[in-house]
Amino acid sequence: MGNNLRNGKMQMNKPLTLFDKIWNAHVVTELADGPTQLYIDRMYCHEVTSPQAFAGLRARKLKVFRPAQITCMPDHNIPTLGQDKPIRDEVSRNQVDTLDRNAKEFGLNYYPMGHPKNGIIHVVGPENGLSLPGMTMVCGDSHTSTHGAVGAVAFGIGTSEVEMVLATQCILQTKPKTMRISVNGRLAKGVTAKDMALYIISRMTTGGATGYFVEYAGSAVRALSMEGRLTLCNLSIEMGARGGMVAPDETTFAYLEGREYSPKGEDWAKALAYWKSLPTDDGAVFDKEIVLDAADIEPMVTYGTNPGMGMSIDGRIPELETVEPAGRISFRKSLDYMGFQPGEQLLGKKIDYVFLGSCTNGRMEDFRLFANYVKGKHKAEHVVAWLVPGSWAVDRQIRAEGLDRILAEAGFELRQPGCSACLAMNDDKVPAGKYAVSTSNRNFEGRQGPGARTILAGPLVAAAAAITGQITDPRTSL
Repeated sequence: MGNNLRNGKMQMNKPLTLFDKIWNAHVVTELADGPTQLYIDRMYCHEVTSPQAFAGLRARKLKVFRPAQITCMPDHNIPTLGQDKPIRDEVSRNQVDTLDRNAKEFGLNYYPMGHPKNGIIHVVGPENGLSLPGMTMVCGDSHTSTHGAVGAVAFGIGTSEVEMVLATQCILQTKPKTMRISVNGRLAKGVTAKDMALYIISRMTTGGATGYFVEYAGSAVRALSMEGRLTLCNLSIEMGARGGMVAPDETTFAYLEGREYSPKGEDWAKALAYWKSLPTDDGAVFDKEIVLDAADIEPMVTYGTNPGMGMSIDGRIPELETVEPAGRISFRKSLDYMGFQPGEQLLGKKIDYVFLGSCTNGRMEDFRLFANYVKGKHKAEHVVAWLVPGSWAVDRQIRAEGLDRILAEAGFELRQPGCSACLAMNDDKVPAGKYAVSTSNRNFEGRQGPGARTILAGPLVAAAAAITGQITDPRTSL
């Protein structure tokens, strides 16, 4: 291990974490007892949090400092049917049109609605090689943590910070603490990366990682595919973490090689040599360590109105007396909203909607899992199912592999890419009082529509619910 030079101070042979290596390499200046000026390699912009930032640039007569490092696309407000037609909702149409004007005016890399590379920005980034190991990445969206799966420091920022990065390619940030969550052993059959994430959040609670940047490690994490790692890192924010990351390894390199924006030729060899130096050094110290056993993880569902209210699919909702006294009022309120009772089991609970998609579970691997489960079966008559690819690239691959035919024969229809029913900012809204098994990331009150009741789950649990019309353990028919 070589010496580490940072701001003129030599740190002799000090073991460093993956996070520290990337952070240190991007420090521009540090203020005494203040924030760090951090250089940002790439920023993603969508239509929701960027309009005020661009307006701020215009008001100050500023240009975008490094336009080649900004990528824009609409995803939250776009419909998932009829994308060849004007957006009907005036507010959504205005937001998408505004991004279109801003991206063109400032000369930014832009994938509009209907473009072959359009989709959910947190799906498109990695699949095009825009997100690479060792990078710092930001977006005005909390689920920017997704990109940490490639071995990057990626986190969400606010609108004023979006303007700061557009103008300077830098941001002021207080350095977070570090946490390593190791999941050792092997996931059982029928248990997915989404189940691992929901299990971790249920153990950590929604505030258990506040103030930390999390590195996921352990044999169960290393065994995940790249897409599984993206799912895991996506949900980091739901336990309060500033972001999540997985050290780059052969799985990462195989996933990125040959993608459009990945380095090529000699540049690939140089990048690979650097990327292989990034994993946490032996002896590096984290501010907090958590160790979990993969054998304890089962298919998961949520029963409340935050992602931390999760349990194994065959479990029971906690009794009120087992909840910390300070949290009992909100616990009771949450169950009242969901129409559930303490001690109740959700197995067999009738559901109305199923949503497969979002930046959490809208990738090819998720559609393969869903399609393989429903093959030869048929969707329950009363269930409304929204199957929404995370990008047009995913849509094309679904069709290339013939999964669209399997899905159609089972009574399902593919919709067009977009954020869809993850959040009620487009036409895909779950009606009040209806139960939705959703592969998205949040189950807050009204998240999928006013009064909608969301049960978060992985793609296999969603598939089983769509076939049976009720909460069903997918392991019974794998």
